[in-house]
Amino acid sequence: MTGIERFRLFLKEKGLKFTPERRKIVEEIISFHDHFDVETLYHRLKRKVSLATIYRTLPLLRESGLIREVLRCQGRAVFESVWGHPHHDHLICIVCGKVIEFEDERIEKLQEEVCRKFGFQPVEHRLGIKGYCKECQRKIK
Repeated sequence: MTGIERFRLFLKEKGLKFTPERRKIVEEIISFHDHFDVETLYHRLKRKVSLATIYRTLPLLRESGLIREVLRCQGRAVFESVWGHPHHDHLICIVCGKVIEFEDERIEKLQEEVCRKFGFQPVEHRLGIKGYCKECQRKIK
């Protein structure tokens, strides 16, 4: 099943329409694997879809499991497509907003150990470390 088919089925189950505008939004998000905010998505769609439609569609995309909110930094919510992409964590620069993705098996194993220790059944997790990227560290010294 493709991401578009998954979203179409999700909307049908909710009794909502799969409009051409929603299709454009999903296609755009699936076409790139990059972090985005509402404004970035709006500009990538070359204003073919209204800003209001994007704001109304993003919560549906989150609920359907196609995207997730990665972080809130510098007063904006940042999202990423998770459909067909492996799990990873993030380093976020609080000066320039740069987002660095990383994977570390030691962190994953430690989380599993902590959950086992407390008899906790995890459903999801997000790790985002905020700080200064190399370039911004040089600028503030």
